[in-house]
Amino acid sequence: MDEVAAGAQGGIAGAAGGAGTGGRSLGAQGTHDGLDTRVAPGWVIRQPARTPTGSLSPADGAGRRDSGASGGSATTTWLGSAPAGLTGPAPGPAPARTQAQGSLRSPAPVAQNGLGAAPGMLDGVRRWLAESGAEPTPARVAQALREQGRVLGDAEILGAAEQLRSELVGSGPLEPLLADPSVTDVLVSAPDRVWVDRGGGLELAPVSFPDAAAVRRLAQRLATVAGRRLDDARPWVDARLPDGTRLHAVLPPVAVDCTCLALRVVRPRAFTLRELAAAGTVPPGGDRVLRALLRARLSFLVSGGTGSGKTTLLSALLGLVGPDERIVLAEDSAELRPDHPHVVRLETRPANQEGAGLVTLEDLVRQALRMRPDRLVVGEVRGPEVVHLLAALNTGHEGGCGTVHANAAADVPARLEALGTTAGLNRAALHSQLAAALSVVLHLVRDRAGRRRIAEVHVLERDPSGLVRTVPALRWGTEAFVAERGWQRLRELLRGAGVEEQAVGREARR
Repeated sequence: MDEVAAGAQGGIAGAAGGAGTGGRSLGAQGTHDGLDTRVAPGWVIRQPARTPTGSLSPADGAGRRDSGASGGSATTTWLGSAPAGLTGPAPGPAPARTQAQGSLRSPAPVAQNGLGAAPGMLDGVRRWLAESGAEPTPARVAQALREQGRVLGDAEILGAAEQLRSELVGSGPLEPLLADPSVTDVLVSAPDRVWVDRGGGLELAPVSFPDAAAVRRLAQRLATVAGRRLDDARPWVDARLPDGTRLHAVLPPVAVDCTCLALRVVRPRAFTLRELAAAGTVPPGGDRVLRALLRARLSFLVSGGTGSGKTTLLSALLGLVGPDERIVLAEDSAELRPDHPHVVRLETRPANQEGAGLVTLEDLVRQALRMRPDRLVVGEVRGPEVVHLLAALNTGHEGGCGTVHANAAADVPARLEALGTTAGLNRAALHSQLAAALSVVLHLVRDRAGRRRIAEVHVLERDPSGLVRTVPALRWGTEAFVAERGWQRLRELLRGAGVEEQAVGREARR
């Protein structure tokens, strides 16, 4: 077992602790042979005799040789100033600490260390590590390189160790993208086609994989980390990684040319409503309407297309719920992270290989109703669970909410009708429950510039035939919300909740 000499920094992503994460922060705080030796130039790995791993100790200015315990032969590898017999480039400047991980990360990709031109060398190291069952610590990598008869400097050894760690317990070439706090989505459609979204639309990232097989290996390893199966018999997976990152992958031949990989990065904390207003998602004064909506305990749905910000807005709104209320979340993939002291999170589970153990969203809604929720939240309404949600909202569970995919707020009743039909609920019964259960629809859009905003606020009413339809109450104007035909109805619903006239623009009060 390694010893960590005085001066080694904690918080270094290590190979040993990272195997169970698979997400943005991949690795435990540096301990024992899980250490990442990129602490600083001027450190040496000391491998005592008859021990499988090395240890760190500070080197003197010209490099110091440390031997192991008595008995046997000790192996010494210098990191920092290279002694005679070792050649290679001098160590570069100390690596920078990334904001997202709070750990040390190499400031340049591995290829800049000269390893990108020697894939055969890394293949040999991989085989040696696989045969020996060793973890890819720098000491082990150095030993594997010596077994191949290679003499390398510290930069090459560190580069090889980092690349292997990234491939085995990290996210490979995607690691710097996932460490970027501005990135929300990472999409891989080919080895040389990696796209990222930083909130302004998709852009091609300057990273690539060696080949299609490398993309497949990464997708399968991340699926394994998430406890899911991904192979030719089950060629797609939708899962959540331990750090909250949402994973979706499809293997060939279903994905025609290459394994397709999509990673949605979850922020470590939810946006606040003030931050969303500053970003332009909520119009000036619109936060008053949203706060009044919560105070009045009206049930509502957040609608919109994929990537329009439904989950982000709902998380921010749930953070405004009173601290004395109990929120129970039922989600297909746990993405909601409201900043609230009393949250219970439930997540679905797929069946195992024998077909047993399936837990559906419908099951979760039924269980949530037995957990004394003050607010029942369904992360995304997209199946038979709509029947149980509407039933719950009609039996005293006020203030319930959720999200639903829809092209427009006016399409929400038809969308819920289609979902209810799949659950065996007839049209008349569904519209009767919908009219009594749901009050408001907040619709989000994403414009061509990538900006997400609340485009409309609708209220529900019945038409002469008894079917439910939505009526626009507020729409996004040039300066603020502009009142529409349903504004008076919304004011009646919010009466007593403290909504102010300043929540809408001047043109609405003509």
